[in-house]
Amino acid sequence: MKADLHSYLKGGRDALLWKLDGLGEYDIRRPLTRTATNLLGLVKHSAAMEILYFGVVFGRPFEQELPYVGDGAETNADMWATADETREEIVALHRRASAHADTTIEALALDEVGRVPWWGDAAVTLHHVLVHVIAETQRHAGHADIVRELIDGAAGLLPRNDNLPPADEAWWLDYRQRVEQAALDASKPSN
Repeated sequence: MKADLHSYLKGGRDALLWKLDGLGEYDIRRPLTRTATNLLGLVKHSAAMEILYFGVVFGRPFEQELPYVGDGAETNADMWATADETREEIVALHRRASAHADTTIEALALDEVGRVPWWGDAAVTLHHVLVHVIAETQRHAGHADIVRELIDGAAGLLPRNDNLPPADEAWWLDYRQRVEQAALDASKPSN
């Protein structure tokens, strides 16, 4: 069971990082929603999340303190990259955070108990934390998929399996128009 859970976590990580591929600095940082969701910020946040859940919760400190996490940190500072933070630094942090989390996952049994200070010091098992972080990582990978599609139209699950129908641009245009027409038709008042 642990191997299956770990595999889903790794898949979410891969999907999230893949969304940066081929884009310039502006596009990986630009906020495309009212809440400023952006690709590099999602990677930065996910790294911090893994450090906290697989480090702090189980008493396994990470090698580096993150100034944008914890007491006194600016709200949402982990959700975007400053101009001084490079893509390379954030991706490297994500990889180190993942390796640190992997070490915790491999070292502990699923029923190992840790404590989550930001949940009122709640006791949780590694199993619970794994499920929680998988859900969060996959959720953010979905956010990244939508943001990437807004940037350049690229969409899909993973580089080797986009999980989309094999269709050309004309098919997608027709499909979108059909969905739009259905939305318009459904919104008309009925007599």
